[in-house]
Amino acid sequence: MKRQMMHLSRNLLQNKCSNTYSLSRYLSSQEAIERRHHLFSLEKKRQLESVGRIEKIEVQYKGVPKDCTLIMNKDISTPHDCAKHLSEWHAESSALALIDGAVHWDMHRPLTENCTLEFQSYNSAEPQQVNKAFWRSCSFLLGAVATRAFKDKVEVKLHSFPGPDIRSGSFIYDVALSLPAWQPSSQELHTLTAEFVSLSRRAAAMERLEVSEELAKEMFVENEFKVQQIPSIAKANGKVTLYRVENHVDISKGPLINHAAQVGRVGVTAVHRLEGPSDFQLYRFQGVALPAGVILNHFAFKVLTDRAQKLNPSRSPLGPWEPRQAAARA
Repeated sequence: MKRQMMHLSRNLLQNKCSNTYSLSRYLSSQEAIERRHHLFSLEKKRQLESVGRIEKIEVQYKGVPKDCTLIMNKDISTPHDCAKHLSEWHAESSALALIDGAVHWDMHRPLTENCTLEFQSYNSAEPQQVNKAFWRSCSFLLGAVATRAFKDKVEVKLHSFPGPDIRSGSFIYDVALSLPAWQPSSQELHTLTAEFVSLSRRAAAMERLEVSEELAKEMFVENEFKVQQIPSIAKANGKVTLYRVENHVDISKGPLINHAAQVGRVGVTAVHRLEGPSDFQLYRFQGVALPAGVILNHFAFKVLTDRAQKLNPSRSPLGPWEPRQAAARA
């Protein structure tokens, strides 16, 4: 299987496949996941090799224990690499980087020029952007959970998730399933939560990669929802921003948090059926979470959970989807 996947991916990258969209006829959900993961690795390696002669940049760090200057590698070194030069605490606790006092930057995104660097955590004085990145990352991880939760006979196609809105009370991901009338039980919701907890505890990094529109379409060839979305995303500069956690690859404009272990207490609270123009049934997966280290008693978290069970009315980025019924609540 691995040899077959590598041969298939090599043909795609060399543009030898006359009709890549025909792949959707025989790729299972698991094969599509592994294929995207493999193409992501190949493209990341290619981009690193294309850097050529290594140039040095000066990164002026501002923060505890004291300001300092770090000499790093242009287009290779990341804020996370800088953090490791300072301490393990900086590398583990920082959620986002702040570049030149204005631009919020992924911890695993290479630095491109001389800059000032600050780290932002969940107890920063102005946590708005960190909170948005945390909520956005939870939606991203919920998509990973959904792709792993079902047996092979169930076809799973991730649709999309809206921008983070903490006031809504829940993070969400809309997922198309080949299940016409699924009504998950409380135990199934607990199973989804357990998968989310397991993923977060493995502490995988949130890797970022920009790819061409053409490669993005090849990576999501079996998913008509993603293929539909990609041209509008790439319209600005011809690029699509992808993220990877473990072997799960998805589209997000970011930024996302440093790593999955920064998600602490979490619950997948509800799955609602949505009405829309699709051969698949669309479901809205919802959850609520707290950053690791944030302590909340059981009663207070139950209040958040109860609120997160209600249908989140946020509009999907693609299509006029409407609620059909509340399918399940924890």
